[in-house]
Amino acid sequence: MASQDHAYRPLALSLVKAFELIFSSVGGVVPDQIGLIWLQVRAMVLVPVVRIAVIVCLIMSVMLFIEKFSMGLVSFYVKIFRRKPEKIYKWETIREDEELGTLAYPMVLVQIPMYNEGEVYRLSIGAACNLVWPSDRLIMQVLDDSTDLTIRDMVQKECEKWLRKGITIHYISRDNRNGYKAGAMKEAMEIDYVQQCEYVVIFDADFQPASDFLMRTVPFLICNPELALVQARWKFVNANECLMTRIQEMSMDYHFKVEQESGSSTCAFFGYNGTAGVWRIRAINDAGGWKDRTTVEDMDLAVRAGLGGWKFVYVGNVKVKSELPSTFKAYRYQQHRWACGPAVLFRKMFWEIVKAKKVSIWKKLHVIYNFFLARRIISRFVTFSFYCVVIPLSVFFPEVEIPKWGMIYVPTTITLLNSVGTPSSFHLIIFWVLFENVMSLHRCKAVLIGLLEAGRANEWIVTEKLGDMLKTKSNISVTQKIRFKFWDRFHLLELGLAVFFMICACYDCIYRQDYFFIYIFPQSITFFIMGFGYVGTIIPSQK
Repeated sequence: MASQDHAYRPLALSLVKAFELIFSSVGGVVPDQIGLIWLQVRAMVLVPVVRIAVIVCLIMSVMLFIEKFSMGLVSFYVKIFRRKPEKIYKWETIREDEELGTLAYPMVLVQIPMYNEGEVYRLSIGAACNLVWPSDRLIMQVLDDSTDLTIRDMVQKECEKWLRKGITIHYISRDNRNGYKAGAMKEAMEIDYVQQCEYVVIFDADFQPASDFLMRTVPFLICNPELALVQARWKFVNANECLMTRIQEMSMDYHFKVEQESGSSTCAFFGYNGTAGVWRIRAINDAGGWKDRTTVEDMDLAVRAGLGGWKFVYVGNVKVKSELPSTFKAYRYQQHRWACGPAVLFRKMFWEIVKAKKVSIWKKLHVIYNFFLARRIISRFVTFSFYCVVIPLSVFFPEVEIPKWGMIYVPTTITLLNSVGTPSSFHLIIFWVLFENVMSLHRCKAVLIGLLEAGRANEWIVTEKLGDMLKTKSNISVTQKIRFKFWDRFHLLELGLAVFFMICACYDCIYRQDYFFIYIFPQSITFFIMGFGYVGTIIPSQK
């Protein structure tokens, strides 16, 4: 009975007891005392901590499941009942008036921000300049912050080529990168000729809009004065380049087909994707313009505009070609920025959201809970903490039980819901799970950095684009392809967790009967593969 009483003492008393055992021996701690100390610490500290971790992870899993399931229901409703944007909002084709002529078309500004985009600048500029719209009602801005003078010269010459063809295109460069992309767009919006424009459309350097993009999106803004943003969907030209891009496509298709669709259909609010969208310039100004306080200036503007009472619409049948990161290094940098930036923004805007006066309490709760907490913070933590830490660690603690519904049913349902965006890649769902668990390491770390606003919280590294480089350099010899810095291929965090997983799997296989090793072994192998850099496209280093 005495031992049972000890088992239920508060954690603080158990720690005191452990320290008493450590320091009570005279002449040093003998092996028997070490074993006793370990049993005390294990029973009164480690086991309760693991149990608490399991409970917290299960709660977060349920929260994430509810969020995913509710968004899935909305998307299902939209698809079944064909609730297209054209049915919800007014939409009329723009036609030239006999009296007004091209004045029937509003003035549109097209911005193409870029930074050392030597492989894709021709594609983006060419696609933008081929947009169907009266030339006298369209102004192009190429915002080039390139530090490579050779690339800067090439981009400028490309702009001059289109200028000679009658396109109103302005090449704008800066001597600094203050504010990064947001800083470049903010400065460009202050130029005098922009004042005559009603709308602005932004295309990142790797985006190639179809010629009818403006004809299909701008009418929403013309016919619906309450709309601030029309967001189009991204279509990936290199999705089949490697397994990593196929897996990315699955995640991105879910984001657009479910997250953006549900946000547009319920609250008329979602996070602007930073490109392939048309903004009402008045809405941008009303929200306070572009700000560079985070690395997600697009989301920052969207939240401020949404709190100002403006509505957004997602038009999924308008697709803009773009490129996925095909190197692991580029993808890691992108995911760090996409995970860290929202955490920083949430930290900065929480009280601003609470105090907003132009929106309902329901919309405030949606922004705080659904938009930030569930999707951009809890989802990052639960994926890494539960599947990469708690479950593998639990094999050493047979006293800790994880219920089947939390271990199998909820994660399986969430995984299946995530797969609906790309049915053609359903056979890759296992690889998607294993890959996403590895990436959760970096996303969770990035969220912590963002919430604490420490270290790399405001680091901006432009995602490397390859364009047609692999096609034009297909004659590179095998010896050239393996010229890379040897140590650049090793990722110590992934390798460290791979070893941890392998130890857990081996222990579970030998000493336990729960069969967790069936999941842990493949996850360990995946961490090893990605830790050694055998993922994505390998690009030969330049000499």
